[in-house]
Amino acid sequence: MSSSASQTSNSPASNQTAASSHNKSSLARLSGLFPFMRPYKKQFLLAALALIIAAGATLAVPYAFKQMIDLGFGAAGDKNTSHIDLYFLALFGVACVLGVATAARFYTVSWLGERVTADLRSAVYAHVVLQSPQFFETTKTGEVLSRLTGDTTLIQTLVGTSISMALRNLLLFAGGLAMLFITSVKLTSIIIVMLCAVVLPIVFYGRRVRKLSRASQDRVADASAIAGEILNAMPTVQAFTQEEAEARRFGASVELAFQTAMERIRARSVLTMVAILLIFGAIVFVLWLGAHAVVQGSMSGGELGQFILYASLVAGSLGALSEVLGDAQRAAGATERLLDLLETQSPVQSVLLPERLPPRTANGAALQLEHVGFHYPSRPDSNSLNHFSLDVRPGETVAVVGPSGAGKTTLFQLLLRFYDPQQGSIRLDGVDIRFLSLHDLRQAIGIVPQDTVIFSANAMENIRFGRPDASDAEVIAAAQMAAAHEFIERLPEGYQSFLGERGVRLSGGQRQRIAIARALLKNPPLLLLDEATSALDAESERLVQSALEAAMVGRTTLVIAHRLATVQRADRIIVLEHGHVVETGTHAGLIAQNGLYASLAALQFNAD
Repeated sequence: MSSSASQTSNSPASNQTAASSHNKSSLARLSGLFPFMRPYKKQFLLAALALIIAAGATLAVPYAFKQMIDLGFGAAGDKNTSHIDLYFLALFGVACVLGVATAARFYTVSWLGERVTADLRSAVYAHVVLQSPQFFETTKTGEVLSRLTGDTTLIQTLVGTSISMALRNLLLFAGGLAMLFITSVKLTSIIIVMLCAVVLPIVFYGRRVRKLSRASQDRVADASAIAGEILNAMPTVQAFTQEEAEARRFGASVELAFQTAMERIRARSVLTMVAILLIFGAIVFVLWLGAHAVVQGSMSGGELGQFILYASLVAGSLGALSEVLGDAQRAAGATERLLDLLETQSPVQSVLLPERLPPRTANGAALQLEHVGFHYPSRPDSNSLNHFSLDVRPGETVAVVGPSGAGKTTLFQLLLRFYDPQQGSIRLDGVDIRFLSLHDLRQAIGIVPQDTVIFSANAMENIRFGRPDASDAEVIAAAQMAAAHEFIERLPEGYQSFLGERGVRLSGGQRQRIAIARALLKNPPLLLLDEATSALDAESERLVQSALEAAMVGRTTLVIAHRLATVQRADRIIVLEHGHVVETGTHAGLIAQNGLYASLAALQFNAD
């Protein structure tokens, strides 16, 4: 069902966030980083202090050169030569202050970049894992990973480098401009008029760089999504000999990302070239005028030297600001993509004041579904369940059978509140599950899915995933109930054996028994089995069936069944077709009715 649903390209949540994001300018989206920066005010103040001291020391250097030239070398005599040592010592002192302040600024802002980026990654990941399956129907895992890695790296550069550089160069620009006016009002006025004329085209062209930056990030995310999808399906790709085709598809995606990146790089290169040529061209022209003023005697050599140094600081700071603006625009695109994730709200939420389940009884949980109607958000015209009603008594085992697409898996997803039905209600022990916290609801339900998930950890931790606070003895007991203990003990390191990514070191039946042990360790009052024995051989099935029969004692159990051995052990069988309950009863009774169940038994249960 999910594969069909995933064909849609846009979810309501993503559309809403995309619309809201486009209403804001790109750089304005950087304000979304403030909540992550606010806890570190002290560190930002320390960085600002170091920045101001370093900028002040830098601005003092040209003045020290002017004094040294005019007073140290400008006239002959013992009085002037005796000051040379003092001026050089003063210049070295300024360099010492500059070095210490710059090192302090670098350390502080680098720490801030790493810290803010780590907080942002954690916040995005923590938010993503709370999303409902509807989010993952329309968002590729590779794209999320790209945002968690590539986009956060851009933000790390912004916070840890670019912001500091921007503030430093703004201070140097403002201070240098002030000193230029003090040195020569005429020359400075000319240079300002010329700079205003060259800044406008730089700003206009910068907009194109911003758009190309966002496009480049999107293409890299697309390539990551393709790689993630294929790497997770390598056995299938190789079984159908599609290695070369998939390599070509990924190569085409990478090439598109490269071409888009080159467009951005070319635009950025042109922007940098234009900025340097125009700005320094204007400064060189003004300095030519200053050289004539020295020759004419209206300006001293030291003043011209000071003017040159301050003009270089102003020009350099402007050039650096254009570079920082490019980084800021890329980081703004990355911030926009990350905030889109953070702003996405799951349609399934816990209520603010949740109700509590009554104390657990010895027989398990009672379950009532009343006139439930549901369609997947991606398929609003096709109902998966229609006026579905079911009353399950505590301790009862109910088998759910039906043809593919009848709504069996949908039923389990609604019970776990991966989705909410559009009609009707679901009650667990008399409490509407919409009024329970998601944590309490899912803690009361154990599930063994047909597609078993094994994590990249050892056997002990994979089973303990069902209840993280369980002791080793409890984990081993659950494994014994699931007939998994024997094969785990035969592994090279027993329960400490690493099972490989997605359990590649285990057979299908072994993976399924690990999943059963995980559910049994959780010890829930309601147990959902999505054909828990489908991947087992006859001997393993016999062992697991006896273990499941023991595990079902004191629990309410719903079983999606495709095998006769599972169905025959159920207290009751319900037959689904097109989201409706069409038959209900025991195995023998339904066979005698000679209806849909009888035909399913003849086809699906024939092997048994």
